[in-house]
Amino acid sequence: MPSLTTSHRIGTPQSSVRAVVFDTFGTVVDWRGSLIHALKDFGMERGLEAPWERIADRWRAAYQPNLDRVRRGKLDWTILDELHYTALVELLPEFSMAPLPEPDLRFLTGSWHRLSAWPDAIEGLRRLRTKYIIGPLSNGNLSLLVNLAKFAELPWDVIFGADLFRHYKPDHETYLGACAFLGLRPEQVMMGAAHNYDLAAARELGLRTAFIPRRMEHGPGQTTDLSADQSWDIIATDLIDLADKLGA
Repeated sequence: MPSLTTSHRIGTPQSSVRAVVFDTFGTVVDWRGSLIHALKDFGMERGLEAPWERIADRWRAAYQPNLDRVRRGKLDWTILDELHYTALVELLPEFSMAPLPEPDLRFLTGSWHRLSAWPDAIEGLRRLRTKYIIGPLSNGNLSLLVNLAKFAELPWDVIFGADLFRHYKPDHETYLGACAFLGLRPEQVMMGAAHNYDLAAARELGLRTAFIPRRMEHGPGQTTDLSADQSWDIIATDLIDLADKLGA
């Protein structure tokens, strides 16, 4: 198992990489902590008691299965905002909650637009931006990611939402589509992510890869993506370390 502080400078990646694109939920922003905070605030304002942490985890648990339904053609193309909304409506009865009015459901769905960055993210991204084109390559829709960038003050140069490609990662169209929009070859683009599956899909297509572990993404009980499962081009401790390793 590679060390998390290892840097694999294959022909010095900074000599060929022109852009670094990032998974966003979990890698750049703390979706779980932010979502739990938002749900608890909502509950206090409405006088509702519920196991908000469990609701947040169940909501996120519906994420990948719903994306896969779209990817496999079992569901027509649907943006992530609508998948989040549907998942919320379906899960609330599990917690014996009375149906919420539509404005409340939409407000809660909008919580995914208001997530806070990890403590190292802003500095790391600002440094990377001095040398590279940077942006999210996320399964979020473009409007969600624009709002998220404004809320969390993410200094992107460009934003790639899944609705630009009408595909969700790890479909090839997402990674290659971002390269095409940038006018760059795959080997000139680095994918940064806290998720090994994301990097494996990018590497298969020729993109460079950077693993940034977020061991608390899913809370203290996290069991996945605690370390790199391949020798990615760069393995960094956080985004500041990634900037160091890329010479930014």
